[in-house]
Amino acid sequence: MTRPWRSILIGGALAAVFVLSALISYVWTPFPIDGVDIPNKLRPPGATHWLGTDHYGRDILSMVIVGGRTSLAVAVVAVGIGMVIGVPLGLWAAARRGSWVDEVIMRGNDLIFAFPSLVIAILITGIFGAGAVNAIIAIGIFNIPVFARLTRGAALSLWSRDFVLAARVAGKSSLRISAEHILPNITSLLIVQGTIQFSLGILAEAGLSYVGLGAQPPTPSWGRMLADAQTMVALAPHMALIPGLAIVLTVMGLNLMGDGLRDLTDPRIRMQRT
Repeated sequence: MTRPWRSILIGGALAAVFVLSALISYVWTPFPIDGVDIPNKLRPPGATHWLGTDHYGRDILSMVIVGGRTSLAVAVVAVGIGMVIGVPLGLWAAARRGSWVDEVIMRGNDLIFAFPSLVIAILITGIFGAGAVNAIIAIGIFNIPVFARLTRGAALSLWSRDFVLAARVAGKSSLRISAEHILPNITSLLIVQGTIQFSLGILAEAGLSYVGLGAQPPTPSWGRMLADAQTMVALAPHMALIPGLAIVLTVMGLNLMGDGLRDLTDPRIRMQRT
């Protein structure tokens, strides 16, 4: 088995575990996530509670799989926002290279890049209040220039190709050329970047929830679980270890998938291996 396929399979398996558990949590969890049980608080992993309990006696396994649902949903929607808005902007900028349209889009991207997602989240939550929806908006806004820049750069390399010149001679508009010829040829690149941004979205959501700007109680979140565990590390290290491992393994799986897809779709890497 070649290295790209090995990375895809290992990464896909890791990511699939958490995706499937998040989907299962919609219909079943080992214990109710709001099942406070003070007499059994801070229990270590055991036969009843496989991953132990937190400082309220809640089952950590149930919290992790429901928290994964929150983190994955935020990342998916945020990356979707970035792609839906950023890709058309990048195609438009490439089609109008050197014009005021290109300049406005690129300078707008620079402006967004000047503010990290955490700063954008603080601004949004300061106006509208903290919550998962506002975390999605903040991460989504930060993803827009990522996809816009990538799309523009990839599209510019294609506008001088013979098949695009033939389409222009045939009388096709810039919009039609972008949709019919440019976009299909950069789709694989966008998929790879989407996988990478998805993993970064999970990290961003965990970071926002950790500082109280993401999902709010009683909705579980991996970042919120880490924040709750920071004062309990000496008494119950499993409270921090388990959600931390969930974040690390999910992000590692998605990054492995992204690396494998990049190796498969990049012709320069394929030529180096042959």
